[in-house]
Amino acid sequence: MTHPATLAKPAADLRAATRATYAAFIWSGVSMSSWASRIPQIRDSLHLTPSRLGLVLLSIASGSLVSLVASGHIVARFGSRRTVAAMAGLLTIALAGAASGYHFGVAPVVASLFLFGFANGAWDVAMNVQGAVVERGLRRSIMPRFHAGFSVGTVAGALIGAAAVALHVPVTLHLAVIALVVGGSTALAVQRFIPDGTQPDEAPAEGGGGLRHTLRFWREPRTLLIGLFVLAFAFAEGTGVDWINVALIDDYHAPAAVGTLAFAVFLAAMTVGRWYGPGMLDRYGRVLVVRVIAVIGLLGLALFIFGAATPLAFAGALLWGIGASLGFPVGMSAASDDPRYAAPRVSVVASIGYCAFLGGPPLIGFLADQSTVLRALIATAVLLGIATLIAGAVREPTRSPEPDPALDR
Repeated sequence: MTHPATLAKPAADLRAATRATYAAFIWSGVSMSSWASRIPQIRDSLHLTPSRLGLVLLSIASGSLVSLVASGHIVARFGSRRTVAAMAGLLTIALAGAASGYHFGVAPVVASLFLFGFANGAWDVAMNVQGAVVERGLRRSIMPRFHAGFSVGTVAGALIGAAAVALHVPVTLHLAVIALVVGGSTALAVQRFIPDGTQPDEAPAEGGGGLRHTLRFWREPRTLLIGLFVLAFAFAEGTGVDWINVALIDDYHAPAAVGTLAFAVFLAAMTVGRWYGPGMLDRYGRVLVVRVIAVIGLLGLALFIFGAATPLAFAGALLWGIGASLGFPVGMSAASDDPRYAAPRVSVVASIGYCAFLGGPPLIGFLADQSTVLRALIATAVLLGIATLIAGAVREPTRSPEPDPALDR
C-alpha cells in the first residue's frame, strides 16, 4: 500500500526527486567506470601480476560487503538524502586517494579502494531506498529505469576514460577531477530527495525485527536460489567491468584506448538491456527473458574468449553486456515479491550476490596466472550456465510466499 503522505507530495517535488534520484544513480556509475577505465595503467605502474591485481580489486568488494551489512542501519538512522551526501564526500576522498596513492605503492591504493567500496555500497542502498519512495509516489514502475541511469553513467565514465587514455591525460589528474565533479554534483542533487518516511498502513513483518527474524530467511530454499542466481549474474557483470579492457590489452594485444572502448561497448549493451528489459519482462515473464539473455551472454563470452580477433572480441563484449544486464534487478524484484518480507529477503539475496564482487577478482586473477585472462573467463560462462538452469526460482509467484513456520522453531 502507498503511504498517504507520499501521495500528497506535490507533483513538482516528485519530479525534482525523480531527477535527483537519476542523478545519484548516474554519478555512481560514472565514479565506478572512471576507476575501472584506468585499471591497466595503475596495474602497469605497480607492476602487478593478474593474481595480485585481483587481490587489489578485492579491496573494493570487501568495503562494499562491510557497507552492505551496516547500510540498513545507517539509512534507517540518517535517511537516504544524508547517507548519499555523506558517501559522496567519502567517495571523493577515496577516489582521489587512489588516484594519487598508486605513486607510493600498493598499500595506499588498497586502503583507498576499501573506502571507495564502502562509500559505493551505502550509496547504492540509500539511492535504491529513495528510488522506492519516488516509485510509490508516482504509482508506476520506474526502478529499472533508475538502474539504466547507473548504466548510462558507467558508459559516460568509460568514454571519458577512453578519451583520457588516448590523450595521455595522467591518471591522477583524470580521477581527481572525476572525484570532485561526482562528489560535488551528487551532494547538490540529493538536496531534492524527498523524506523516506515510514509506512504505518503496512503491518510489520511477523516475528518483529532483530537478528533472529532476519536469520530465518537464510534458510528459505527459494531465497537462497535467487541469491545464487544473482551471484552468477553479478559475477558476469563484475568480470566484464574488471577484466574486459585488461584482456584486450594483454591477450588481444590491442592499444589501451581500444581496450577501454571495448569496456564502453560492454557497458552500453548493459544500458540498452536495462532500459528495454522491463517491457520484455512484462510481456514474456521473468523466467523466459532471463534464460534468453543468459544464452545471449554465453554466446558473447564464447566470441570474446575464442574469437581470436579484436572485432570478434567487440561483438562478444556487446552480447556479453546484454546477457548480464537484467539478472541483478530481476533477482531483486523476485526477492521483493512479498512486500511484507522484502527487506530481509533482499538483504539475503544482496549479500549472496555481493560475494561475486568479493571473490570474482581474485578468482579470475589466479586462474589467469595459470593460463590467460581469456581462458580464466570460462569460469564466468560456467556460472552463467548455472543461472540459466535455476532461473525458475525468480518466477512470479501465484500468491505471496509465506516464510516456512518451521524456520521460527
